[in-house]
Amino acid sequence: MKMKTGTEKLKTALLFGSFNPLHEGHLAILKYVLENCRDCRAGIVVSPENPFKKGIGVNAASRLEAVRRTVKETGLDIDVLDVEFSLPWPLYTINTLRYLRDNNPDREYVLVVGADCLAQIPQWHEGLQLLREFEVWAYPRQGSDVEATAAELDALDGIRGVTVLRGELHNISSTEIRNRQNPMS
Repeated sequence: MKMKTGTEKLKTALLFGSFNPLHEGHLAILKYVLENCRDCRAGIVVSPENPFKKGIGVNAASRLEAVRRTVKETGLDIDVLDVEFSLPWPLYTINTLRYLRDNNPDREYVLVVGADCLAQIPQWHEGLQLLREFEVWAYPRQGSDVEATAAELDALDGIRGVTVLRGELHNISSTEIRNRQNPMS
């Protein structure tokens, strides 16, 4: 990861999601960013509704509060952003990143995703444009070939670049946690 030299904008690495719930895998990604990118900020953008996960059960305000509480309990210096709660719908990651960039010109925003999400970015709203405008950092996940996906995306014309993070694998997902808590769903 590139480090800040003093004349560059402050890098702010953001992990987006519904976080239903926020779990150790999410926190491991952000902890990795904090430990490996000097002079970077790390943040979580809680999405009130993910277009790929409509009707996820727990209301947005409750999820936001749970994320804030969990982050505070960890003691990690992670920003929890509720920016999407006030943006016009439909909510798309590229629009949120553009809004943040336009309203915080002293910062450079980086999208942090898990390897499974990296492969989905081309299907997102303006996904290829997002890859042109914003740097992406991808965290490995069991069962996903993050290196191959990053290489495929990096080969596309005009892409800012995908940096593969080298963190420890965590075999956990919010869906698995919800299913364990409510096996009838």
